[in-house]
Formats: sequence, structure tokens, C-alpha cells
Amino acid sequence: MSQTGHVENGNIVLDNTATLPEGAKVRIEVLPDENHNAPESSIPTLYERLRNVVGKVQGPVDASVNHDHYLYGAQQRVSS
Repeated sequence: MSQTGHVENGNIVLDNTATLPEGAKVRIEVLPDENHNAPESSIPTLYERLRNVVGKVQGPVDASVNHDHYLYGAQQRVSS
């Protein structure tokens, strides 16, 4: 069974007068409001938000061999 409603003074009010049994379990899902939410196409993707920093960081060339050295200070290995 699916019911619709709205929030009124911080309480959820069902739009119809259906009577639910006492102790009934319910699930609440917030629906998008067409009047207040931007269209999904106008929401920038993660890449669009981070585009100016993508590819800027350069790590050491032996990071895959010496990750313990760079993270924890272990003795550096000789990369082959």
C-alpha cells in the first residue's frame, strides 16, 4: 500500500483519510519538489566539480614499490 502526504509543523500528515492500524510499520521517502529542486542535468558531476585539480598531483615514480616507505617510514626498497 502506498500513501502520499506532506509535512505540516514538523509532522507527517497523510493526504487521504486512510486509517493505519496502531503499530503499523511505515517507510518514508522524501520526494523531489519540482518547484524548488534544480533539474538533474544542471547538477555538476564530480568530474566537473574537480576538473581544475584532476591530473595536477604528481607522486613518486616508485610509489607502488615503496608505499610502506612513503606511508609508514619503512626502509626504502630498490625498484627494479
